[in-house]
This record gives sequence, structure tokens and C-alpha cells, in this order.
Amino acid sequence: MSISVEVETPRLVLRQWRAADRKPFADLNADPQVTEYLLPITAQESDALADRLAAGIDEHGWGFWAVEAPGVAPFVGFVGIKPLAPVLPFAPGVEIGWRLARPYWGRGYASEAAEAALRVGFDQVGVDEIVAFTASGNLRSRAVMDRLGMKADSDSFDHPAVPAGSALRAHVLYRIGRDGWRRRNNGADDSDTSVVAAA
Repeated sequence: MSISVEVETPRLVLRQWRAADRKPFADLNADPQVTEYLLPITAQESDALADRLAAGIDEHGWGFWAVEAPGVAPFVGFVGIKPLAPVLPFAPGVEIGWRLARPYWGRGYASEAAEAALRVGFDQVGVDEIVAFTASGNLRSRAVMDRLGMKADSDSFDHPAVPAGSALRAHVLYRIGRDGWRRRNNGADDSDTSVVAAA
């Protein structure tokens, strides 16, 4: 039996994926504003991505969780941590990432959920460092990385999954280590974030 970690914050639940998430996830992935800095995917590819993310949570007990905002929406996107793809030049390691539907931008959901995901990574999983990356021009996502206390590497890198010549190929890499995260959160009250194991 797989054990998955479910995370609750004051406004959000980070949970395992459900079949009902597929349609709003496909809608999210079809929104050109959401995918401005991502390679486009079809509805079928979106479903396959949701399946892979769910399988990753089953395998590791953590991953890119579906995010629910109780009383607001049953699915607003995903946020979480997962092992880096081996093809990335800075693998192995753990990355943090997020993708939210446009109606839920500007509410602080990405930062709130990502803070909880970092806590799981450092306190529960016990990793030493977590990285994030995005296309260089994605200032909105980079602002979240800054708010999380992550620091940008001085050099960009070419993402190997993005075709040569694409404006999205140049990426930036951000990092935060466990010690730096703990110093940043020294004395912070973590009582508003709970992690429960669900069979």
C-alpha cells in the first residue's frame, strides 16, 4: 500500500491527484497566459502528465501535488517538490515547482503552497538543497522564487527538453539549501502547516 503525504496550509490542501482534476488541469494547460513560458501540450498530454505526477507521489510519498482551495475551488493547479529529471545538467536533486490556473493568480497561493512544500522537503524528506528553474523571461515565477528566499545562479542554462532556437530554451536556476531555509525561518511558527500521512 502506498503512503502519500497530504499537506494543509491555512487556505490550501496539497493532495494526491483525482480523476476530477484532469479537466480543469487540461483547461489550465490550454490557457496561453498560463503556458506563455512553457512548451504547449495537448489535452491528452495533460492527462498523461497528471498520471505521471500522481504516480510520483505514490512512489515517493511526495511530489507535485494537486492543490485544492477549500471553499473556493476543488482544483487550482499544482505545487510541490519532485526529483529532478536526469537529463538536467544539475541533476540529481530535488526541484520545487508550481502551475496555477489564471483565476487564482495574485492571491499568494503559489507562495503559500511552495513554503509548505519546502518545509516537507527539508523537514520531512530531509534533502539538503531544493532548486527551481524557469524560462529566463518568466518574471512572475521568478518573483515567487525570490519570495521563497531562493537565490539565482549567476549563469543561465539551456533546457535540454526545449528545442534549439526556441525563445524558451534559456532558463535560470534558483537554489535554496536547508541551512539557509532554516536561518530564514528561524523562530517562525509552523503551526499553520500540517502534514498527514494518508493510506
